[in-house]
Amino acid sequence: MADTALVPPTDGIRLPERTASVSTTASRADARTTRFRTLGLVVVFVTQLMLVVDASIVNVALPDIQKALGFTPVGLSWVVTAYALAFAGLMLLSGKVGSMIGAKRALIIGTLVFIIASAAGGLAPTAEILVAARVVQGIGAAIAAPSTLVLIMASTTPGKQRNRALSLFVLASGSGGAIGLILGGVLTTGFGWEWVMFVNVPVGILIVVGALLFLRETDRERARLDVGGAVASTIGMVALIYGFTTAASAGWTDPVALIAFGVALVSLLALLLIERRHHSPVVPLQLFRGPRNVAPLVAMLLVPAGMFAFFYFITLFTQQVLRFSPLATGLSLLPFVVTLVTVSQVVPRFLPRVGEWIVGAIGLGMLAAGLLWLSTLDSHDSFLTGILGPILVMGVGAGMTFAPITAVVMDRAPQEHVSAASSVLQAMQQLGGSIGVAALTTVFVSVTAMSGEAGGVAAAVLGGAVFVLIAFVLFALWGSRVRQEASDEDAPAVASH
Repeated sequence: MADTALVPPTDGIRLPERTASVSTTASRADARTTRFRTLGLVVVFVTQLMLVVDASIVNVALPDIQKALGFTPVGLSWVVTAYALAFAGLMLLSGKVGSMIGAKRALIIGTLVFIIASAAGGLAPTAEILVAARVVQGIGAAIAAPSTLVLIMASTTPGKQRNRALSLFVLASGSGGAIGLILGGVLTTGFGWEWVMFVNVPVGILIVVGALLFLRETDRERARLDVGGAVASTIGMVALIYGFTTAASAGWTDPVALIAFGVALVSLLALLLIERRHHSPVVPLQLFRGPRNVAPLVAMLLVPAGMFAFFYFITLFTQQVLRFSPLATGLSLLPFVVTLVTVSQVVPRFLPRVGEWIVGAIGLGMLAAGLLWLSTLDSHDSFLTGILGPILVMGVGAGMTFAPITAVVMDRAPQEHVSAASSVLQAMQQLGGSIGVAALTTVFVSVTAMSGEAGGVAAAVLGGAVFVLIAFVLFALWGSRVRQEASDEDAPAVASH
């Protein structure tokens, strides 16, 4: 007993200290993990913003580009078309490649290709070199784009965490078009057209560095490339986009457009036959099995088709009818961007309680309502009387629409096909924009000949509203709620390097 009494009572003191030390270390590790995950998601959002901005930033600079490099009017359209064809045409294939090499690696490679092409485009001494640079830009964008959603899905858990991430992703996608117009006006006016290309270089370098530091690689699919599916999907998408682009400028009966549509039809039928038999397809047909899978994808095809009516024809109205400068036109879209930003921040708070189906359907309804209101424009309207109100309603609708639809599409995709679902979703958006260009330009030209430019804009916007209304019906009938996990805020399980 005496010996026992002489033993210092250290165990009861030191053990709590060790426990507290371990707890503190674990807390610091958790905080560091959360910080790295957050910074990684910021890299993803900036990547998406850069790619979307580039699709519109060049439009404002086109007149200056034409003067500087001697483009013909027909040749000038290829500055936009070359990028769109490469981007959309390779989207399905690049999703498969990304799943095989890893989403992080695909994002880095795509971004490097994109910024090298951007630098070459800004330095281009001739029209031909600029168009070639735009093709390579599109290739880089196609490689990087599908990885953005894959990395978001890998870095978040279903529920509040993922809803917030998808809302920020949608914010980058939805506001990028307007930001591109504003930034394009500022850069072209202040520094010259070359800077609509050069601006991508420092942004892209930051993305690459950020990806190397803060993103973890996803699991790679160990399978042979589906060569037949790769060829058929690329030819089919390029031909389809080219057909719609040609129809927009030359008419639906133009022989070149008809040939392109024929090639697209044959290629996509071949793709269907190939993918039915391949064990690791470029486009898994499971993504299109049943109306609950198809309806959100078709909605994401139709909404960009309708939104084209807003971005393109309202900028046409402000410049041609209201006589706004390119910069003033870009600034006139700020109310839409601000509303979209605000709503995108609020939506994740109530989305888990209300559900993606209800929120998405309401958003689509408001988007359609805003376009219908905007279609009442006439030549006597000013920005305040004819445009401000509708674009505020559309900003609310857009903020409630894209994140829920995106979440539903990605949630319904099997885990092994998440990369393919991302590429199909973004291919649908690109294709929808091309459909909107072709169909609504036809409407605009026909009505303008009879009722003037203001009447043509109103009719085209009304056509855009019809696209969104169809999307609303489809999603309201077959939309679904995203599966929730037990804890929304748990740290996600991300694949190791």
